[in-house]
Amino acid sequence: MKKNLLLGCGALVLACLLAAALYVHTRPETAEGGKAIDVVVVHGDGSEADFQYRTDAEYLGDVLAENGLAEGTEGPYGLFITTVDGETADEARQQWWCITREGEMLSTGADQTPIANGEQYELTLTEGY
Repeated sequence: MKKNLLLGCGALVLACLLAAALYVHTRPETAEGGKAIDVVVVHGDGSEADFQYRTDAEYLGDVLAENGLAEGTEGPYGLFITTVDGETADEARQQWWCITREGEMLSTGADQTPIANGEQYELTLTEGY
């Protein structure tokens, strides 16, 4: 019985170590140092506002928060954006802020999105889940 318990614990520890190593090797890379990025905000009425930022930040969420462009609530995946450029998503209308990089939808939230020099990000008020 003790032998099975020890083998089970050892297997669990090994699985945790392998999962941690896999995460470290597959997570998005960040770029250190000064970067210039563009952020395009597409409002609910279709109008656009362009913002250019120079930053040493490594993640998009930091840039948005530092410059007061986006606000929201902290959740298990970081910042859940509710307001951008003064426009708040209306939950009753199933509105939310979609983040894209150069037109491609991202699978990460703002706080997990690494930025690189010269990139463009779009924050688009979207309706419907």
